[in-house]
Amino acid sequence: MAALVTGYKTTDQLDMMRAGGRILAQIFADIREFVHAGISEKDVDAFTATRIVAYGAEPTYKTPEVNFPGVICVSTNEAIVHGVPSDYVLQAGDVVSFDLVITYHGMKVDSAFTMVVDESPQGAVKHLLHTTEQSLYAGIDAIKGPVRTGDIGAAVEAVLKKGHLGIIRELVGHGVGLEMHMPPDVPNYGRKGTGTLLKPGDTIAIEPMATLGGEAIFCDSAGDGWTIYTRDGSLAAHFEHTVLITETGAEILTTLT
Repeated sequence: MAALVTGYKTTDQLDMMRAGGRILAQIFADIREFVHAGISEKDVDAFTATRIVAYGAEPTYKTPEVNFPGVICVSTNEAIVHGVPSDYVLQAGDVVSFDLVITYHGMKVDSAFTMVVDESPQGAVKHLLHTTEQSLYAGIDAIKGPVRTGDIGAAVEAVLKKGHLGIIRELVGHGVGLEMHMPPDVPNYGRKGTGTLLKPGDTIAIEPMATLGGEAIFCDSAGDGWTIYTRDGSLAAHFEHTVLITETGAEILTTLT
């Protein structure tokens, strides 16, 4: 058997990723119920830490591989990703992205979603969240078996371009499983028929990030040194699933169904 791009995994290891993915999805369901105006980003981090332990998993961000200040990334409004949970108190209408990696029996799974605090998304914000999530599923639907990363990226890009959103090109998806970040990069743009060939057994994280403005980003080195923001201060959204490439398509691992 040819070596997999994202590392050879046994059947048992893939089963652990499936189980870990269901746990992560349940944690996200719990977070959706917990989050409301008046709690802080640190409150969400503390809550998530209790849920990870309760479900028998480990917080990957707290391992030496990452050494992140929290167990979950909480990125609010113009923060795109890698947001360090702070004392900021969430307000109704805030656009907040949650990005989480957990380890279950040695295997990592990665997922993210964006929500609006205490309100149903409306107008431009609704368009941002809906289109970014739609682009994630377009990337997944592009997988019909063995696939190149360019095929996935082209599908994601087409949806975001049609929606006239800023595509965050400097941040990409990646292989995941044995480690949190593994080859190959999985960009949110691309050209069909190009890029790394993914084969059945490969596991990747597809994670489009988009804005209501431009594509330029920055990390405030004078701040926490982690959080990445939109350069123009526009709102951002981030959706992500860990998926397994199969002989005929893709199996989403970070879901309850």
